[in-house]
Amino acid sequence: MARYERAITVFSPDGHLFQVEYALEAVRKGNAAVGVRGTDTIVLGVEKKSTASLQDSRTVRKIVNLDDHIALACPGLKADARSHRLTVEDPVTVEYITRYIAGLQQKYTQSGGVRPFGLSTLIVGFDPYTGGPSLYQTDPSGTFSAWRVNATGKNSNSMREFLEKNYKGTSGQETVKLAIRALLEVVESGGKNIEIAVMTRDKGLRQLEESEIDSIVAEIEAEKAAAEAAKKASHKEGTP
Repeated sequence: MARYERAITVFSPDGHLFQVEYALEAVRKGNAAVGVRGTDTIVLGVEKKSTASLQDSRTVRKIVNLDDHIALACPGLKADARSHRLTVEDPVTVEYITRYIAGLQQKYTQSGGVRPFGLSTLIVGFDPYTGGPSLYQTDPSGTFSAWRVNATGKNSNSMREFLEKNYKGTSGQETVKLAIRALLEVVESGGKNIEIAVMTRDKGLRQLEESEIDSIVAEIEAEKAAAEAAKKASHKEGTP
C-alpha cells in the first residue's frame, strides 16, 4: 500500500488526501438525513435503523439538542454549545457552533495519529439576535456551508434531486411534510424507520412521536393516490 494512503498528512501525487475521501465515503454509506429550513419552522429528519425488540427506541436518537435554539443530526458535541453559554452568558449563534464543529473536524485532517471524523452534520437553529432560521452542513474535511434545504448520507443525491424539484419555500406543517416526503424517496418501510424533529422559534425542538409521523405519512400517501387518480382521469378524458 502506498504511503500516502496510510498517512493522513501526505497528499497523493494527484492532490488527494485519501483518508478524508475515505471519511466522505463513510458518510455516503451512513443513514440518510435531511434538513429543511422554512420561514417559521426548521425540520431535521433521519433514517432510523430498527432496534432490538427489548431495546427502548427512545434512547437511540440521531438528532440531538445543542441548546434551546440549536440542534443537529449527529450524535456528540452536546456540551460545546452549553459551555459557550455557561462561560460568557450569551446564547450561541448557529454560525458560531457550526464554525466550531467544522474547525474540530478540520483539525483531524492535518494531524498524525488521528483520523478524520467519518460523519457529516446538519445543524439547524434560530439566531438568538435576529430570530432568523438557519441550516448549515459540515463534512469530514472541515468545510461548512449554509442551505435552504439539504440532504446527506445514503442516497443523498436522490433526496437532493427531489428537494430541488419540490422546494418552493415552506412554513409550518408543509415544512414537516416536505422533509418526510424527501426521506420516503429513499427509506423503506415508511414512517416506522424515520425520526423527525421540528424546531420553532417559540417552542424550540420537539421530537415527533411515531404515531404523528405515521399520520403524516398516511396523509402524504393519500395525496399521492389522489394525484394519481386525477392524472388517470384526465388522461382518459383526453383519449379519443
